[in-house]
Amino acid sequence: MNSSSVDFAASGALVSVYIPTKNRKGLLALAVRSVLAQTWRNVEVLVVDDGSTDSTADLMRELCATDSRVRFFQNDSSRGACAARNQAIRESRGQFVTGLDDDDEFLPHHIQGLVGYWHLLESLKVDASCIFVPNLQRNGATLTAAFKRGGVSAVDLFQANHVGNQVFAPRERYFEAGLFDECMPAWQDLEFFFRMLEKFGPAKMLDVPSYVFDCSPRTDRISNQQRARIFQACNRMYSKHGHGDPRILQQLLLQVYSPYYGFGVGVKDLWQFMKVGFWPRGWIQMVAYFWGSKVR
Repeated sequence: MNSSSVDFAASGALVSVYIPTKNRKGLLALAVRSVLAQTWRNVEVLVVDDGSTDSTADLMRELCATDSRVRFFQNDSSRGACAARNQAIRESRGQFVTGLDDDDEFLPHHIQGLVGYWHLLESLKVDASCIFVPNLQRNGATLTAAFKRGGVSAVDLFQANHVGNQVFAPRERYFEAGLFDECMPAWQDLEFFFRMLEKFGPAKMLDVPSYVFDCSPRTDRISNQQRARIFQACNRMYSKHGHGDPRILQQLLLQVYSPYYGFGVGVKDLWQFMKVGFWPRGWIQMVAYFWGSKVR
């Protein structure tokens, strides 16, 4: 029987939460405990330590000893966040799977809201590949709700990652979509979500901010790492899903040059973008990024 057709509201379906981690012991403790504190009690949290050199293992042994819902997997060497996610998903036992970054946290009603919303969509016969929520963005002590679209299709992701960094879906859909691409140097979420939405249809948003996303400035974020890595991700995304369409390449390049990364746009960047193809709206956006870079 397909798990998405099960009356899990009545059965209390098990929800698996994967958390990849590396050298973030202090933040990890908060993340794991936020899962264990869920009002939906039937959860398991799978933590994959991707080669930490701090005392993450000591923390996890303590958490495993105090709550049987915690499962811990330790890798001697780093294989990357995508490999760690895939490892946890393969080990998961739940009917449904979602994820949590090790520097983020769930509000207590997060999983119950997702389970209830999935059940509601099914009862209304509304198709959804997966569901997601708006983030509560944390910067220091400040929490700000982020705006998101109510529905997102696969092609919408060429413009921007309108979903965010986590989805909630039946476990088998992760496998049927092919799990995370372990060769993506960045944009792993974007690329995986594209495949899931392309295969199963649009994602739907539960408009209840319950995922706390840490956007405080830190030196280890991908946006602070080398520009070449983002371009490599852009090129891989295009080679896998762009079908040789220059408009799609330009949409992806606009994500690269957006103020989020802060790379800036030079004259050469502007010229290279325009050579890809004639797209007035895209050209205007790139010129705006160019002038914004000059102002900064």
